[in-house]
Amino acid sequence: MNTTLTGKVIRLEPLHESHASSLFKYLGNDAEVWRWLLHPIPGDVVEMRDILSSYIAQRETGWREPFAVIDLATGDAIGTTSFMDIDLANRNLEIGSTFYSSKFWRSAVNTEAKLLLLTEAFEVRKMIRVSLKTDHLNTRSQAAILRIGATLEGTLRHHRIRPDGTLRDSVCYSILVDEWPAAKSALLSRS
Repeated sequence: MNTTLTGKVIRLEPLHESHASSLFKYLGNDAEVWRWLLHPIPGDVVEMRDILSSYIAQRETGWREPFAVIDLATGDAIGTTSFMDIDLANRNLEIGSTFYSSKFWRSAVNTEAKLLLLTEAFEVRKMIRVSLKTDHLNTRSQAAILRIGATLEGTLRHHRIRPDGTLRDSVCYSILVDEWPAAKSALLSRS
């Protein structure tokens, strides 16, 4: 799909390799942004483009729908997020690979991105379940996921291998379609 979602402060548009320069500018040298990600810190725009290319290739398989997060004030790509593990038969998907420039942490960006994505998932695509996962050590992300109304489901032990070779346990959350109205109300109150 080539869905574009627009809010008050950001636009989510289909991720393209042309976003690499802006994303590298905002994210490339910020070790804290990459701390919990499953990619090594890109050393240059070419390495950033390689990361984006891997996401875009997964779009072609139907497994992922990656978005660039565009700051409406500047028109710059300041982050990325994705629909992933898309299972149309069971009406399930995951929101993940979400990372923004630390300049936009604790701002309206994540709240609005989640509002746009969850509205699209539940109200347009008629999903019955949306999941989210994060590193068990990433307490900031866990708190943000709980704030959007997700329910803790459990932990997948040794779920991923981090770039440094250590094993990551993934903490799993979900929002069900019947929980969406309350979650949406909470997100709207914060936006």
